[in-house]
Amino acid sequence: MLAIEPITDQEEFPLNYNMKALGWRPSLETAFAPYRAEGCYAGRVALEHKHIYRVYTEQGEILAEVSGKLRHLAMGREDYPAVGDWVILDVRAAEGRGTIHGILPRHSKFSRKAAGATTEEQIVAVNVDTVFLVNALNQDFNLRRLERYLILAWESGASPVVILSKADLCEDAAAKAAEAEAVAIGVPIHVVSSLTDAGLDTLSDYVREGQTVALLGSSGVGKSTLVNRLYGEEVLATGGIREDDDRGRHTTTHRELVVLPGGGLLIDTPGMRELQLWDADEGLSAGFSDVEELAAECRFQDCKHEKEPGCAVQTALRSGTLKRERYDSYLKLQRELAYLARKESVHLRLQEKAKWKQIHQQMKTKKPR
Repeated sequence: MLAIEPITDQEEFPLNYNMKALGWRPSLETAFAPYRAEGCYAGRVALEHKHIYRVYTEQGEILAEVSGKLRHLAMGREDYPAVGDWVILDVRAAEGRGTIHGILPRHSKFSRKAAGATTEEQIVAVNVDTVFLVNALNQDFNLRRLERYLILAWESGASPVVILSKADLCEDAAAKAAEAEAVAIGVPIHVVSSLTDAGLDTLSDYVREGQTVALLGSSGVGKSTLVNRLYGEEVLATGGIREDDDRGRHTTTHRELVVLPGGGLLIDTPGMRELQLWDADEGLSAGFSDVEELAAECRFQDCKHEKEPGCAVQTALRSGTLKRERYDSYLKLQRELAYLARKESVHLRLQEKAKWKQIHQQMKTKKPR
């Protein structure tokens, strides 16, 4: 279990964070101005644990809880702070505590459908500039999973970058990189090894001061190790490789924002073997731009890409310029999004019905007798 100890002495803060270094930008200043006039502070959520948040502020690190009003008005998970959020809060510096009263506008949000049968959103990280999609170059290398990550990365509003880690375990890293390029069209791809430090210098441009990078990938692909290498020392726990299946051990159990000494911020996330899509129509189009560009060339606008004459998609499949596996993946993800949309529609209708039922009950109890 993650332990979060209260901070009781302002002098114990490791440093007073510079807002610009934390990713503060003019649009945030504009949104925050009215609250600043009221004496509020702004801070960035670094860690969440059971609705207790560790927040970086100019006054140092504090522990904060959401206010009762914010909790009462929240309609769902999106209305609560997430790692990477900029929040409006009051600060009790002597106690190292604070209360969160609101969330400033997000410029990006990486979400997935929460695991299980319920139709709920799980926010992975917000206010991210670049997403490192980390894939290990061992038996865990999976192009179909990479496609899923790319879709959600494009949908988030952040820029995806593919990191092929553990190059020291792969005999032909160049061939794997070429396979990744075929599905990550136009996305930068970097082959790295945290063991030998190969390729790590190419990542420095993404972690400049004020820039936030989230690391996403399956358990054990080397995300925490990569954070440690970029930081310059062991700040996160890491695990080795299991001998039975060549997969890494799960070590990160929570999302955490790490401020690098030389500038830049990293958000390490728990490994996700199951990555269900969430509201990613635009991401699907961006992730499969090659398929959709072919579809636009079909003779008929309503072409189903089956047996219609002049179908550019079927022509590409027959010639091999479009791989059957990639097209099948596109169709599968398209069906998954359609199914999710139908479930979400039902969920919203039930939620709205429950809300009005509650309002009517409250009105009845307030009627004068």
